[in-house]
Amino acid sequence: MSGALLHVVGARPQFVKAAAVLRAARLPERHQILHTGQHGDVGLSDVFFQELAIQPPSHNLGITGGTHGAQTGRFLDGIEQVLLKDRPDAVVIYGDTNSTLAGALAAAKLGIPLIHIEAGLRAFERHMPEEINRVVADRLSDVLLCPTARSVRWLELEGLTRGVQLVGDVMLDIALRERPRATATPIARYLAGDRRGPPPEAIDALGFPCGPFILATLHRAANTDDPARLRRLLAALGDVATRFAPVVWPLHPRTRNALARSDLALPPGVVPLPPQGYHAFAALLLGAEAVVTDSGGVQKEAFFAARRCVTLRDRTEWEETLEGGWNRLAGDEPEGLYEALSGPAPTAAPDLAAFGDGRASERCVAAIEGHAHRPAP
Repeated sequence: MSGALLHVVGARPQFVKAAAVLRAARLPERHQILHTGQHGDVGLSDVFFQELAIQPPSHNLGITGGTHGAQTGRFLDGIEQVLLKDRPDAVVIYGDTNSTLAGALAAAKLGIPLIHIEAGLRAFERHMPEEINRVVADRLSDVLLCPTARSVRWLELEGLTRGVQLVGDVMLDIALRERPRATATPIARYLAGDRRGPPPEAIDALGFPCGPFILATLHRAANTDDPARLRRLLAALGDVATRFAPVVWPLHPRTRNALARSDLALPPGVVPLPPQGYHAFAALLLGAEAVVTDSGGVQKEAFFAARRCVTLRDRTEWEETLEGGWNRLAGDEPEGLYEALSGPAPTAAPDLAAFGDGRASERCVAAIEGHAHRPAP
């Protein structure tokens, strides 16, 4: 695979970011995808490749499940075997998942140039696996492509300046590009009041609210793996549904399995949905009154869509979303959700310029395609 540029992905947010970058490729024949299988569920993987017209992976390791150590180790072995065989000119990693960490380690150990898209993020919470992944990935990367000025500054404070570029956020690129398709989905038309014909399959017969609703996405291990905490989280969502508005919750497979293991039922007013594709989820977000999440990416997606967001964390790697009150941190305890949602609404539009001008993908491609091959030691 001489001259190839290998993109390592494995999770929903990485598919979205890769879609933005690969769409801007000037030399598309050079770009290849390695899918680790981290998100192997059809609703979290295949649908994104189809909807966002991402080329099929050249390699799919098909590795799902396992502890952080076991999963990362299996990813590392699988990625290393591909790199030894194909020797691409560079490896591109995205974000902060275990797939990111494994791709960084494999490339660095083999002396293959490493490019990190979405570099420099810091929440300063070392108990978060994502924080450890992103710190290690940044230390190993040759080219660090940063989404915001703040992320560049965090790297400077850590002594990382070589190879650092401020390019903007590729997720803003794709949010702007795909919004017309999102607003044309059956769910978007249903939420806009068009009741002609049967409701969309994803919300048929699920008691979907006809009026205002809150969109929830909660899947982090800290919220799902502790049955007592998950029970309290459900109670808090039920309180929101009773006192504020119904809660619509696309269930991540991890969350669905955790509910089943703990024999926990959703409270009245909390409506479960299957995992949603990019456009359907964007339509739900645009139709929601507000968003409750523990996801880094959804905080940004809410900001881009000008929807209030409450994040169930003490800190965020996306401090830009806190400006103007568009994102509020409710802390680690779920009991404060209702109070956070009841705060004053933002009065000014979100400052999208903090995330670039919608052309971050082009800058990423210029950096990726322009990076020369470095011989292995």
